[in-house]
Amino acid sequence: MITLDRRTLLASSPLLLAGQSLPALAAPTGHSLPGFYADVEKRTFDFFWERANRRNGLVPDRWPTPSFSSIAAVGFALTAYPLGVERGWVHRSEARDLTLTTLRFFWSAPQGPQPSGTSGHAGFFYHFLDMETGLRFRTNELSSVDSTLLFLGVLFAGAWWDGDHPAEREIRRLAAAIYARADWNFFRSDGRRALSMGWHPEQGLIDRDWTGYNEGMMVNILALGAPVHAGPSDLWSSWTAPYDKDWRGSGPTRHIAFAPLFGHQYSHVWIDFRGIRDGVMREAGFDYFENSRRATYANRAWCIANPMGWAGYSRDTWGLTACDGPASVTLPYRGHPATFYGYSARGPVSMPDGRDDGTIAPTAALGSLPFAPEIVIPCAAAMLKRPGLYGRYGYRDSFNPSFTDTAAKVETGSVDPRRGWIATDWLGIDQGPILLQAANHRSEFVWRTMRKVPAIRLGLQRAGFRGGWLG
Repeated sequence: MITLDRRTLLASSPLLLAGQSLPALAAPTGHSLPGFYADVEKRTFDFFWERANRRNGLVPDRWPTPSFSSIAAVGFALTAYPLGVERGWVHRSEARDLTLTTLRFFWSAPQGPQPSGTSGHAGFFYHFLDMETGLRFRTNELSSVDSTLLFLGVLFAGAWWDGDHPAEREIRRLAAAIYARADWNFFRSDGRRALSMGWHPEQGLIDRDWTGYNEGMMVNILALGAPVHAGPSDLWSSWTAPYDKDWRGSGPTRHIAFAPLFGHQYSHVWIDFRGIRDGVMREAGFDYFENSRRATYANRAWCIANPMGWAGYSRDTWGLTACDGPASVTLPYRGHPATFYGYSARGPVSMPDGRDDGTIAPTAALGSLPFAPEIVIPCAAAMLKRPGLYGRYGYRDSFNPSFTDTAAKVETGSVDPRRGWIATDWLGIDQGPILLQAANHRSEFVWRTMRKVPAIRLGLQRAGFRGGWLG
C-alpha cells in the first residue's frame, strides 16, 4: 500500500490531478426559468451561506432544529459558494475565505482509528461531525458516500478557484491533497471486491456494499479516478453486476430503477452523464441522464395513479425521496390502518427500496429539473401555493397532507387538521440538489467545471464510459 505524508501530498497532488491535457469544452447550453425560480435559488443558497460556521466551514445537517454537521451538506456548500459569486449574491473574497477555511479544517482535522477524538480515518470522514469541535458526533459511521459528496464539493472548489490570488492557489493545493489522501481500498480491507458503505471503529466495515444502482455510482467513480489509492479495475463491473433485478418498464419507460429520486440525482449534480455510456448503457441504448429522466417520470406517474389513496397527490404535486416525515406510527386513515414514518427514504412501492406514506419532498421533483423541466417547473409552482411550505430558505423539507391527526405525537414538524403535516426544518442534503440542479439547467454551472477535473474523466474512463464529452 502506498502511503504519503501530508507534506508530500500537498506538494505532488496538484500534478497528480492535473497531469493531462483536456479537449476544449463546448459552450454551455442555457435554459431560462420562470421568474419565481430566482427567489427559490437565492433563498436556498442562503441556507448554506448563512448557516455555515465561519470558524471551521461546517454546515449543519438541518435548521432551525439544533444540529450536528453533515459532511455531505458541506460538499453541497463548497459547490454553492462559487455559484453565489457568479450570480452576484456574495463577494468573491468572502466566498474564497469561507472555502479556504473549510478546506483547511478538513485537511488538518484529526484522523485515526480510535472511536473518539477524531474527525475521520484513512482520509475519509464521519458522516456527522460536531458543529463546533469538528469531531465525530457520538457513534455515527465513517461514510464512504457522504465523504464522496464532500470530495465532489472539494474537487469542484479546486477546479473553480483558478485565480492567482494566494488563497486560491492554496484552495487548489488543499483540494487536491484532501482527495488524494483518501484510501479507497480501506473500504475493501476485509477482502471484499466492492466498497463497503461505511465503517465503525467499534465494529469494523459495514456489511452492505456499493453494488447495484443507486447514489453509490459517484462513490465508485471517485474511487476509480483517485490518483494514489484508487480502487481496482473491476470495481465498476462489481457495481453493475446486480442491475438485472432492477430494470422496470418497457420501451420508452424502461429504466434501471431505484425508488427514491435522490439516487437518480446526487451523482448527476456534479457529473455530466449526457451522451456518455458505460457497457450496460451502450447495450441498453441510452445514457444515465435519460435513465434519470425516465425515473423522474415514473415517480410522478406513481403519484398520479396514487394506488395507496394519499391526499394531495396530483400531476403537479408529486415527488418521493428520502426526507423528513411526521412519525413512525400506525394511525387510522380512510377506514383502514396506515403506517407513517419519520425520516426515511420514500419512493414508488413497485420499485426497489420503495416506500410510500403520503410524504412529498420538494427536493424530489426540483432535484430532477435538468432531466424533465416540463414537469418539474409546474410542480415547483404548485408547491409555492401550499401554506407554510415556503419560507426563509425556500421550500421546507417535506409535507404530508394525509397526516391530519393533531393528537398524534410527531417527531418533527406540525400538524394542521385540514392541511396535514409540514416539516419544521430545511435539510442541507435536500437543499443542495434544488440549488445546484437549477444552476446546471441554467448554464451547466457545475458540469462545465467538473468536466475539467482529470479525476472525474479518469474514473469514468476506467468504468468503461465512452462518447460525448469524453470523446
